[in-house]
Amino acid sequence: MAFLTDRKRAVGLGASKSGTAHFWAMKKSSVALLILVPLFVFTFGPALGGTYEEITAYYSRPFPAIVAALTLLVGFKHFNDGAQVMIEDYVHGLAEKITILLLTCVSYGLAGIGIFAIARLAL
Repeated sequence: MAFLTDRKRAVGLGASKSGTAHFWAMKKSSVALLILVPLFVFTFGPALGGTYEEITAYYSRPFPAIVAALTLLVGFKHFNDGAQVMIEDYVHGLAEKITILLLTCVSYGLAGIGIFAIARLAL
């Protein structure tokens, strides 16, 4: 016979696991994107319509390259967190774990490809 209190039976169940960490991660990346996206737009604008040589010269300066890389990195992290929450809400079981794993691999892979492309332009 188990003499468990209601609180002891509820420990480890429900939304008391990592919901707060996801919430704050999304809020922090949202604020970062609130700053980075306008900076990216204003630094990317002068490069539009340029030749390959002009673009490589423009992104060889540190500020536009860093802003573009940070925007890609934070943007894909924000996308990954938001899509993961959506998957956790609507997909269950083994399919949930596989989908989250694939989503994480794709989002970090695309972020890595983007940062590699910026690094190739900058160096």
